[in-house]
Amino acid sequence: MHVQEIMTRDPVCCGRNTDVTEIARIMAKHDCGVVPVLDEDERPVGIVTDRDITIRCVAREEDPRAQHAFDVMTDEVVTIRPDRPAEEAADLMRDRGVRRLLVTDERDNLVGIVSQADLARHAPVEDVGETVREISEPTEAAAATTRA
Repeated sequence: MHVQEIMTRDPVCCGRNTDVTEIARIMAKHDCGVVPVLDEDERPVGIVTDRDITIRCVAREEDPRAQHAFDVMTDEVVTIRPDRPAEEAADLMRDRGVRRLLVTDERDNLVGIVSQADLARHAPVEDVGETVREISEPTEAAAATTRA
């Protein structure tokens, strides 16, 4: 099985200057907890999760109308190509400690997202628990975010 078979295609996105209130509206409208951030060339430069909004805006008592994607996004994006095996996506998530990978084409344009849940839905039952546990281990970067 390949990434393109399990990914969410054409996810909703925003730009660096999209305000946090608008990002939250996008999440509510599309029933998602993540919005990739694209540059002017439609290439991913970050990702905003509902947790990013909570930790980097709400918990710091910032005004979400005055905060933008670039203020709250995680700017280290981890990408994979759609033709790569799903097992490689699981390994990459585990190694990098992320729950989602942005799927990009040969021009580095965003074509989808593959999540921990996508892998769990398609993985052999005996592998799901171990994969989810390993991906969910806290990373040093996550720990630093919660301390800030």
